[in-house]
Amino acid sequence: MDIDDKIKKIEDEIQKTPYNKATSHHIGKLKAKISKLKEESIKRKSSGVKGKGFHVKKSGDSTAVLVGFPSVGKSTLLNELTNAESKVGDYQFTTLDIVPGIMEYKGAKIQIFDIPGIITGASGGKGRGKEILSVARTADIILIVLDVFNPQHLDIILNELRDIGIRPNEKEPDVTVRRKKIGGVNVSSTVELTHLDDKIIRSIINEYGMHNADVLFRDDITIDQFIDVLEANRSYIPLLILLNKVDLVDNSYLEEIEKTIPQFIPISADKKLNIDFLKNQIFENLNLIRIYLKPQGKKADYEDPLIIKNGTTVLDVCGKLHRDFVKNFRHGKVWGKSVKFPGQKIGPDHVLEDKDVLRVILKK
Repeated sequence: MDIDDKIKKIEDEIQKTPYNKATSHHIGKLKAKISKLKEESIKRKSSGVKGKGFHVKKSGDSTAVLVGFPSVGKSTLLNELTNAESKVGDYQFTTLDIVPGIMEYKGAKIQIFDIPGIITGASGGKGRGKEILSVARTADIILIVLDVFNPQHLDIILNELRDIGIRPNEKEPDVTVRRKKIGGVNVSSTVELTHLDDKIIRSIINEYGMHNADVLFRDDITIDQFIDVLEANRSYIPLLILLNKVDLVDNSYLEEIEKTIPQFIPISADKKLNIDFLKNQIFENLNLIRIYLKPQGKKADYEDPLIIKNGTTVLDVCGKLHRDFVKNFRHGKVWGKSVKFPGQKIGPDHVLEDKDVLRVILKK
């Protein structure tokens, strides 16, 4: 029996097993088995794939990747968003390699990759899918591009992303698992667990060969999320759903789609429809902010902001500027929303906000 047959057999067993308190630990163990088998299957299929891989050189402040079936308009969209010149055609598989472009917006340089169209089974290696989707795993945001006449492709794409270990629009569970040599499995939690109990947790964790460990839950999570924690190779990435070619349909058609896909951005890459709104949504969902630096005795540089993630501290900024700034940091001064008054003296742990002006004072 090959791996795919084993997975199918376990999935059938889960389907036939009624879910209740008595069977939940058994179902958890079965799901853990499936997760391990899927990882093994992907590794085996990809190891036999010959040919060059996709080598991506990153640049800019963040990266986005366009994911979709062939001929949904990704190349046209890339050309509208960036300075790239991606080949455009009305036939499938126009893009045979990864094409990068830079979108400049609000002072940020966001690198966008147009990757070859994926197909069903991509995560298992079909159509070089594992290599293609591996680019999405390392992106800061994923943009799913759907053809307005094929919105049903969304479920296929989401399944392919999940199968390769991507968890779009999910928060990484706050769970710590620490292996130890003796003492068994000790479970503690700062929240009430509504999906897991000690028996389920031990059943799943034993499936991963751990019989001695301290497990701390700070989030109430499901069986599947706990398995993700133990796999320790998941990517938690924000995702936007783009419905392209909306210029070819009327509002009533879009209203019907909204019943099954409530949160999509309607665009037309060909007609340049809603492109500015999309740029703003990409920027907002990347959670980026702008910081203006003010050297001593000079005016703040409003032309070239430093782009950082929301929640960044002053010391984090120093680390981006130069390692000596961290070593010789004395204090900082900030003008903006994050302080009570202009020019307020702040320490290294001060969290900056969008459009703050920062001056760093170093030890002499």
